Amino acid sequence: MHIEETICALSTPPGLGAIALVRLTGPEAIGIAQQVFSKDLNQSLSHKAIHGWIMDAEQRIDDVLLTVFRGPHSFTGEDTVEIACHGSLFIQSEILRLLTGAGARMARGGEFTMRAFMNGKMDLSQAEAVGDLIASESAAAHKQAVHQMRGGFSKEINGLRDRLIHFAALVELELDFAEEDVEFANRDQFRALLTEILEVVERLKSSFKLGNALKSGVPVAILGAPNAGKSTLLNALLNEDRAIVSDIAGTTRDTIEEHITIDGVRFNFIDTAGIRDTSDTIESIGIGRAIEKARSASVILLIFDATNTHFDTFLHFKEYLLREAGSDKHVIVLANKTDDAQFDAGVFDRHFSHEKQLLKISAKRGTHIEELKQALRSAIDMGQVHSGETIVTNARHHDALSKAAEALRDVLQGLDSGLTGDFLAIDIRRTLHHLGEITGSVSPDDLLHHIFSSFCIGK
Repeated sequence: MHIEETICALSTPPGLGAIALVRLTGPEAIGIAQQVFSKDLNQSLSHKAIHGWIMDAEQRIDDVLLTVFRGPHSFTGEDTVEIACHGSLFIQSEILRLLTGAGARMARGGEFTMRAFMNGKMDLSQAEAVGDLIASESAAAHKQAVHQMRGGFSKEINGLRDRLIHFAALVELELDFAEEDVEFANRDQFRALLTEILEVVERLKSSFKLGNALKSGVPVAILGAPNAGKSTLLNALLNEDRAIVSDIAGTTRDTIEEHITIDGVRFNFIDTAGIRDTSDTIESIGIGRAIEKARSASVILLIFDATNTHFDTFLHFKEYLLREAGSDKHVIVLANKTDDAQFDAGVFDRHFSHEKQLLKISAKRGTHIEELKQALRSAIDMGQVHSGETIVTNARHHDALSKAAEALRDVLQGLDSGLTGDFLAIDIRRTLHHLGEITGSVSPDDLLHHIFSSFCIGK
């Protein structure tokens, strides 16, 4: 890990700006900073900014605010120095050149946060939440990242491990007295505990669908026949002319993706090619991509032209889409062009009155678009978010929970089969291992490098 080295990096985005922040951490951080700073840092107070000059020998480079954070009371747990300088590209590069010349080396991606993890300032799930917080693009994603960074998820996982470790120790103890045939772990109490832990693990695992949507955005596919108004609808939702609109059928031949945030939740909209039988090779490819996007979407906006679509045709089209995309989708049906003179409200209502989740809209005029946005928002169950429950947002955590659940079921099956403690102990260790992977109690070096390499440099 080379934790004995002192590292430096630009922590603000590269480029011109009013202010830039250069960060330095490691055992020689204060000494290296002293070599390029105009004032004495030996007696400087921790967490107090000092105004002075960055010096290259006798030449002044920039007047800065320098803050010393003395370990262990710093982000990394080490002595850390932060230099707030002017945002000139030249000044930034000169400060980094001086620091590396004085003995520091340039940091790798995520190396500051990795040091915080290695020095016990946070566990692995909290460290990953730092990256999620930086990348959050909605209020919901931000809220979940903050909850995880403050240790909400870690506390729940560690609580499960601690309770399981107690019984695991009793089972392991039985192995030392195998000849006496004694049981230190009450099997009924152990089974009750395993069942309770499995329920919690399954709840956390099942929350990943919502968590991933909050983190990455809810995928919404806009589907319909040619000229149903899909591209016009996308433009209305975005309130801008993003997609080309034409009366010519088959204008959209590839997918167009854009996003908006509704009440703190990000929705990723995918405008697709109109679905119909066609001999056009390019259009056929676009239709194939539309079906693929429908399969990966959480919500489908099924839009049709209310002026000329017969109910039987609509039902056939809807059944085909759900068969191809999957029946587990949340479908919102949109009857479009209801402002058109050819639209007969009485005839329409007689035929479509039993269709659930149907909204009558005019994508061209923006009629009932706000109602559509609220319907989208209602499609996402935010009960867990509002109640403050832990929601899994990380695919690695979901995988570890899945493996832990499998190991727990094996322990329960072993109890029911009357397996001896030595066999039970194997599956108990598997459970503890997979739970420990989440918080970093079990953390191979290659896993750590994979996780932190995705962080930006300077964090």
